[in-house]
Amino acid sequence: MRKTLLWNWTKFLGVVTVLTVSAHVFLSLSKHSAGPDPLPEEEYRLISPLTYQYLLNQPDVCRDRSPFLVLLVPVAPQEAAARDAVRRSWGSAARDVLTLFYAGLPPSGPQSRLQRALVEESKLHADIIQMNFMDNYQNLTIKTMMMMKWTATYCSSASYAMKVDADIFVNVYYLIQRLRSSPRLGFITGSLIRDGTPRRDPQSKWYLAEEQYPESSFPPYVSGAGYVFSTDLASRISWASRFVRMIHLEDAYVGLCLRVLGVRPVYSYDLFLRNLFEIQNLAYDRCSFARLVIANGFPPRELLHAWQDFAKGHASC
Repeated sequence: MRKTLLWNWTKFLGVVTVLTVSAHVFLSLSKHSAGPDPLPEEEYRLISPLTYQYLLNQPDVCRDRSPFLVLLVPVAPQEAAARDAVRRSWGSAARDVLTLFYAGLPPSGPQSRLQRALVEESKLHADIIQMNFMDNYQNLTIKTMMMMKWTATYCSSASYAMKVDADIFVNVYYLIQRLRSSPRLGFITGSLIRDGTPRRDPQSKWYLAEEQYPESSFPPYVSGAGYVFSTDLASRISWASRFVRMIHLEDAYVGLCLRVLGVRPVYSYDLFLRNLFEIQNLAYDRCSFARLVIANGFPPRELLHAWQDFAKGHASC
């Protein structure tokens, strides 16, 4: 009798679970269908990766493998030293991690010496992806959407992706350790900004006109210096961009896409509530960095010098 009751109770819980998941999916779809209106076609065309063409691509890098983590590094065409430093440090530190660099066109154009050098670098390393939009600060959001679309198209088999700038120190060892117990769906984490507001000063680098963004604040978003997300979000963020007017603040823009999706980014901290994604510049210290995921402000020479020490000694901290 007790076994029968236990079996019936187990079946009941199973039915409740299925109904709960189904209801969640239905509500999610309903939220999308009742969401904001799509952008006018000419406005969406500006930000859509479908507008641009690949000049360099690596479409087969995930064909025969499913990386645990893909590192997506936006970097200007002329920053060869930064790419080299990443390759020689955290970009090649773990076996189940794939590192790729994303670029637009150099200011000197597609026929320039710089472009030819980038093509030769791509032939040597097979890790550069480039589209034919101008690579500048104003187009960082276009580059971010390019990275999302590329991940969704060519490397959706990866478990996680990390958008990270080239001047960042990344403790990939600790990051992988933490990701082993993180959610595999609908997950994005980093240095969470809950009180972001648009700058209205035309002299500011981050100036955003009220006509372009009339709201007085941003929804929560993670700092663009470095954030990690489950790869299912790449295609979902790409989808949501059809409903979000472009702004050049790429990290805030991703936050706007997450609002459309009903996804809330989470703050990444340790047991002592210390921010693990440190976006302030810190002087290198091996054992302090062993307890962080990222630290900001490392030009190529400093990154290589710090990594040489960190790689051989972090495990003893």
